[in-house]
Amino acid sequence: MPATYGFLSTYPPTQCGLATFNAALATHLTGGAGGSGVVRLLAYENTSGGIALDRAAPRVVHTWNTDRAGGWVAAATALNCFDVAIIQHEYGIYPGDAGAEVLPVLRALRVPGIVVLHTVLANPDPLQRGVLEQIVATADAVVTMTDTARQRLTTRYDVDQRKITMIPHGAGTYSGAPREEHDRPHLLTWGLLGPGKGIEWALRALAHLDDVRPRPVYTVAGRTHPHVLEQQGDVYRDSLKELAADLGVDDCVRWSDVYLEPAELSRLIRSADAVVLPYDSTEQVTSGVLIEAVAAGIPVVATEFPHAVELLADGPGLLVPHQDPEAMAVAIRHVLAEPGRLAGLGGGPTLRWPAVAARYQALAARLIAARRPLAAATVSA
Repeated sequence: MPATYGFLSTYPPTQCGLATFNAALATHLTGGAGGSGVVRLLAYENTSGGIALDRAAPRVVHTWNTDRAGGWVAAATALNCFDVAIIQHEYGIYPGDAGAEVLPVLRALRVPGIVVLHTVLANPDPLQRGVLEQIVATADAVVTMTDTARQRLTTRYDVDQRKITMIPHGAGTYSGAPREEHDRPHLLTWGLLGPGKGIEWALRALAHLDDVRPRPVYTVAGRTHPHVLEQQGDVYRDSLKELAADLGVDDCVRWSDVYLEPAELSRLIRSADAVVLPYDSTEQVTSGVLIEAVAAGIPVVATEFPHAVELLADGPGLLVPHQDPEAMAVAIRHVLAEPGRLAGLGGGPTLRWPAVAARYQALAARLIAARRPLAAATVSA
């Protein structure tokens, strides 16, 4: 019998990269077979009267309302109904200081637990460091999605290196999406919008391309991050629109304030001549947007955040310093002047979801096999 998996994470219809990742991994790891399920993390703002709105979401077997104390008990009980628990870790999704309430879940597991680390901070505060070190100590296995994250974890934290496996972030398959023809070069950034995305630097770079004919079109696709929208409203998006007008490029920018379904996103990515990732962060060790762009064979112009430095070294894009619109404009100009030179480099089947899911499956099988002698010894005793 194939193994069954319990997944702990945010989950669609929640609109965030973690939820999208978890759904894709669940789909490809289970192959449509029954028996697996999702324990969904849900914050109060996504509920009505404290009751989850979408209990019938596909695969969801339990909802952990993270605004209520003690929710980890039922979450752990639900995960123990499966052969393996796969737990997504990101700061800010679990209750407690530095998300510490994930720790009692791990300690209560009676099945092998795999923790997928979406962020490994280079300079964590003491609480963040302590929680992450305890996660590694308690989990049966920990997955990083880049070698940069693995190196950070092994050199800057006190952890058992034998527990760490590097498995890349999965990407979709875009061969079925037709390449759209267009009269003007198309630049694209997508993902949830908020401060730190660096869109202002891309707009300034676009102003440096006013001599390119025909003038490029720059699409900024994605809704404002729900936490940003709750706390600040659309101040950031509005400031970007004002900046575009001040720079005289507002007629070259398309704002798409929507969360794209996979088919729509695939068409949009395939229409791009270059994907621009102007992120401010110097910490980002995992970027699903970067993986998707490279897998789709679209050239990338990115700031030097860790995942970009690691992935683009193979040639599918160009790196530029942070907050340097002139350098970004030079890189974009280079990509547009030589269409096809960088396209298609760096992709490959190892980034596709089926290959990524197979590696999780192999890891889970090893953990289950390692548990069997211990279980047999316990029974015989």
